[in-house]
Amino acid sequence: MTGRHTVELHHTVEGTDPGLFVEVHEPITDAGLRPVLLIHGFSSSSKLNWADAGWIARLQEAGRRIITVDLPGHGRSGSPEDLDSYSPSRIRADLLQIVIDAGARPLRDGDPSTGLDVIGYSLGSRLAWEFGATQPELVHRMVLGGPSNADPLAEFDLVAAQKYLADGTPIEDESTAGLLKMAQLVPSNDLFALLSLIEAIKGEPFDPAEAAPHMPVLLVAGDKDERAVSLPELAALAGRVGGLAEQVLVPGRNHTNVVTSRAFKDAAVEFLGV
Repeated sequence: MTGRHTVELHHTVEGTDPGLFVEVHEPITDAGLRPVLLIHGFSSSSKLNWADAGWIARLQEAGRRIITVDLPGHGRSGSPEDLDSYSPSRIRADLLQIVIDAGARPLRDGDPSTGLDVIGYSLGSRLAWEFGATQPELVHRMVLGGPSNADPLAEFDLVAAQKYLADGTPIEDESTAGLLKMAQLVPSNDLFALLSLIEAIKGEPFDPAEAAPHMPVLLVAGDKDERAVSLPELAALAGRVGGLAEQVLVPGRNHTNVVTSRAFKDAAVEFLGV
């Protein structure tokens, strides 16, 4: 136990032992609604993205039961040696097992306690987009923060990053250097595991048009986030398959700090509170 309303678990994937760190946070007063799965961003963790930024407390106040998981190589999760454990498809499969283990049930008309709501941020939004598209019988609504129609990790220079970590060779690509620097700022990150994650992601490129979610989606970005230009395209893709897509731009926020915004939290709680 890590608190009055929190249950701590370690989830093991069949066939490997990544020891994904999972927590289930109970509401202060149960609103009778389905649980909410939170998926954090690259080089972050559930603690950094969700607990420290006030999301867990805000959702508990709204009467929601919350499921958090640290992605492989992040936070308090393990760092498996096999590359497959880091692939988006494998992560999505494990997320499905995690929420089922935590008590989520398929949607049933007239029963608001069934199904699952999902909130993703940055890389978590990419994973949530694909998760929702493949689990329409389970996912009720989704909130995607800092989403993009392209995966910024796809252009990451793995060789340059490996050379830098080995002998300090400077990285010429600014995006790669910036992402690696961001990862180094979090002491709990396993840098080599994060490189394995990037390699696995490169093996499964993100194409939001290939499979779009059918359920209602709220797309949120800071108005100073360069990825905000993707929101209309993602909304159109969801709309083509019958999904309701709403868009919110948070004034004065960028990709890094929009996750701490009260406006973002309030919009998400309202959108999911049905």
